[in-house]
Amino acid sequence: IEGDGAAAMRYTEARLQKFTQDVYLKDLDKTVRFIPNYDETEQEPEVLPVRVPNLLINGSEGIAVGMSTSIPTHNLGEVIDTALAFVDNQLLTAGELLGYLHGPDFPTGGIVANASDLEEIYATGAGKLRLRAKMEVEEGRRKTDKDRLVITEIPYTMIGAGINKCLQDIADLAEAKLLPDVTDISNQSSKEGIRIVLELRKGADTEKIKNILYKKTKLEDTFGVNMLAISGGRPETMTLPAILRSWLDFQYENNTRKYKLLLEKEEENKEVKEGLIRAVDCIDLIIAVLRGAKSLKEAKACLTSGDTKGITFKDPTLEKEARGFHFTERQADAILQMRLYRLIGLELIALQKEYLESLQKIRKYSRILKNRSSMDEVIKEDLLAIKKEFARPRRTVLEDAAETVYVEEAPEERDVVFVLDRFGYAKILDPAVYDKNRETVDSENVWVIPCSTSEKIALITDAGLLHQVKVTDIPNGKPKDKGTPIDNLSRMDGMKERPVYVAAASVLCSQKLLFVSKTAMVKIVPGEEFVTNNRMVAATKLSDQDALVSVQPVEEMDELVLQTKGGMFLRFALEEVSEMKKASRGVRGMKLSKDDEVTCAWLLSRGEERVVNYKDKDVHLSRLKLAKRDGKGTKVRL
Repeated sequence: IEGDGAAAMRYTEARLQKFTQDVYLKDLDKTVRFIPNYDETEQEPEVLPVRVPNLLINGSEGIAVGMSTSIPTHNLGEVIDTALAFVDNQLLTAGELLGYLHGPDFPTGGIVANASDLEEIYATGAGKLRLRAKMEVEEGRRKTDKDRLVITEIPYTMIGAGINKCLQDIADLAEAKLLPDVTDISNQSSKEGIRIVLELRKGADTEKIKNILYKKTKLEDTFGVNMLAISGGRPETMTLPAILRSWLDFQYENNTRKYKLLLEKEEENKEVKEGLIRAVDCIDLIIAVLRGAKSLKEAKACLTSGDTKGITFKDPTLEKEARGFHFTERQADAILQMRLYRLIGLELIALQKEYLESLQKIRKYSRILKNRSSMDEVIKEDLLAIKKEFARPRRTVLEDAAETVYVEEAPEERDVVFVLDRFGYAKILDPAVYDKNRETVDSENVWVIPCSTSEKIALITDAGLLHQVKVTDIPNGKPKDKGTPIDNLSRMDGMKERPVYVAAASVLCSQKLLFVSKTAMVKIVPGEEFVTNNRMVAATKLSDQDALVSVQPVEEMDELVLQTKGGMFLRFALEEVSEMKKASRGVRGMKLSKDDEVTCAWLLSRGEERVVNYKDKDVHLSRLKLAKRDGKGTKVRL
């Protein structure tokens, strides 16, 4: 259940259980075709002659080029009941078969919370299962004892690292005060089963805690069903009746091969027994042939064709009788290998009994091969024997439960100040504290954003991504505190991207933003393009090796100045930059020489004086020639 693999991939040996021997490997040599192994030194079975619908029992999960499969596991006894019903009536629908199968049965137990969707899933071969953990409330025995919420079964999707991840998620919720009534968490799971214990405060609302756990952790999860399998050499999304049809055809094929082989062997056995019985009646004549023959070849020729050439008989009348022999090759070999004890009276009776048994088996095997209903009975007998020995009670509960609705309590709204320094550390300051330390805070931080606890902070990075962080998720701090890495609060990768524009999400969505990339692509995007609840979305489209240099609000601005690494400056009217969707790349703002790139962008209002420094030289932006967009610009002389 912890998902631990073998110590190394070369360790492929396994000790097989009785179930495997009886259900997967029985009659292996009689039923399936053998093919050369990878180096053609041995023969291996092409498939295993599994006698039950294994695709349903074990399920399957995997991915290939352009396709994937995800089939849930089922209860052995219920699958056998379904197969028995299908053998009797192969026209049953998925809904009718569901009366026997009921639904998935996972080894981890748990709950399937949307049982009403099962008929459609099995009728189409695709759908979604809503899985839930099982939880029990253990009340304290004494007044001083705390109540406990115990998780005893988990969704199948949590196998592997899911348990540890879930424990961490619960701890995070408790730390974030979303589970204030949970005072302790412990994992007491063992070989006996799952047991995750949450200790609760007195008077805790257990139903509310359950709802939070279902909504905020993997204790309620989705299992996507896609019953894709190879059928007739081609991938096919299979319904429940189609899976059973393929399984039954496979059983017919295996049983036909098996009973043909058994019939062939039993006919050979009958032939031998028939020859031995005939030989006993003329044993004296056979002994005379053996005594008179000079070689085994002469004796065998006499038995099969009556050829007495080279054989010496003491009594000439015996030679005439010997010429009447017409045993088959197989009978002759058996006679020549027969031991004398077979001539004892009781052995003769046993031989005749074996002969009659062979006749009965031949009639039985012939009937099974000729009559489909007889073969159906054989298949059903096998299934019933397997069910009797190996069936176990169902673990997973099937029910229809309403989807968890958890309304997060809104925090008390108050004004705060978000600050982010150049090293990517963020914190929240109280406005009064910020006012007292305004000069220090402004000098030490790149971004200082007044906002409210009900808002989100939006960060657009040079990688062209928009990240959002709830203000309530950002720890409070003091001006001298280091803060928390913004990477830990968002999905931003601090090693690959940095913020180029930060604002309260509500403010950003009300602005028009100018985007400038290092390859001189420019565009204006309306803020409503960025309205989203997602924590991370694409903010713009960038070509390979491109990156955002600047994102700025354009309200009340008239001109744009681009500066390159090589010292080229281009000033042009902002009205030449088109307003576009966020998914567009934009238009070229400036022609760049080889290996040059845009490093800075400034927005100017008409008549505004702005001086910037370039390599210790002052550059008056408003004195630059007002040119057209997509020009080469002016080289600053040093």
